[in-house]
Amino acid sequence: MPALDLSPYRRALTNRPLRTALVLGALVRGPVFAGGVLLTVHVVTSLGRSYAEAGLVSAAATVAVAVSGPWRGRLLDRLGLRRVVLPSIAVAAVCWSIAPFVGYVPLLVLAVVAGLFVIPSFSIIRQAVIAAVPEGDRRSAISLDAAAIELSFMAMPALAVWAATVWDTSWVLLVTQLSGVLGGVALYVVNPPMRQAGETRPGGGPVPWRSWFRLPFLAVCLAAAASTLVLSGTDIGVVAVMREAGTPAQIGVVLALWGLGSLVGGLVYGALHRPISAFWLLAGLAVVTAPMALAHTTLTLSAVAFVAGLLCAPTITATIDQATRVVPAAVRGEAMGWHGSFMTAGSAVGAPVAGIAIDEAGAGAGFVAVAVVGLGVALLGVGAAGAVRRARADRAAQASPV
Repeated sequence: MPALDLSPYRRALTNRPLRTALVLGALVRGPVFAGGVLLTVHVVTSLGRSYAEAGLVSAAATVAVAVSGPWRGRLLDRLGLRRVVLPSIAVAAVCWSIAPFVGYVPLLVLAVVAGLFVIPSFSIIRQAVIAAVPEGDRRSAISLDAAAIELSFMAMPALAVWAATVWDTSWVLLVTQLSGVLGGVALYVVNPPMRQAGETRPGGGPVPWRSWFRLPFLAVCLAAAASTLVLSGTDIGVVAVMREAGTPAQIGVVLALWGLGSLVGGLVYGALHRPISAFWLLAGLAVVTAPMALAHTTLTLSAVAFVAGLLCAPTITATIDQATRVVPAAVRGEAMGWHGSFMTAGSAVGAPVAGIAIDEAGAGAGFVAVAVVGLGVALLGVGAAGAVRRARADRAAQASPV
């Protein structure tokens, strides 16, 4: 087991650019997590539509965000933060000032438009976090960012749902989305550096797409997709098990302990002296997720979920770290856009994969189904990484003088 090294975290506490990036991340990401839940609540309660129709709005907006990821990331690389964020702020302000007060179809259209022009906050913050620290502290900095994401993910949806039970959902949705716009304004004003000194800056010569969009990068992106597939499937599995046990009110307890495990695991991973391959972490995540199928009470499922959570944030962190290391700095924004789109796609696929398994074989089958997929992708990734290493060794041997 690699030794823990807490010095990167101590350095982070005194690193002003990193602290700034983390605070900005909290401002712009919190409304993203709350907005998805609020859209569902608003469509079902205020508009009186079905859950299927609410799911269609969320799915359409999610697809739009996934499509926009690489495109917006490419613009970040070429134009810089302010020239990309300013139009997004304007589009988001217009769309979300109107959407909470219109009918179902206009809401659907406006959500898609807003998704296509979404502020690329995840890509921006990840690049700002990476740029704020030396390369040796990168994994720890990404782990801190992952911990901040976990806290937002645990707190913001719950706060949004509570607010929607107290006030009209239209106004809650408006305030939530406009707070995201204000976060975009903060990004524009602060304009955190997304490149370290000496790295290629926006406006430089283009990097050929085929020079970096290759097997090493694609393999890491597939691992990221498989990770979120496992996570979204686990989410559905927890709901199914708790409903089958007759304790749906305890769903939040299980999910909270799962998130706590992820928070702890992410911080521990960031303190490890050596990194662990994203593919091995994905394999571990799949292996510890499968036993959740054997839990049938709140106590046992919470315990197993906490253990499974220990590998959630580390797996995502490792995919981000590896993805940024196999691409040139000049295309990091586009690479993070693709990485985010793969994660979004995995999350979208995980729920139906688990749902089909649950319908066919019972609540616990959802965990097994996504674990099998995750393990399969992990083994393919290990094989692909080995093939790349062997190819590089062969080229080096052929290039070396006899």
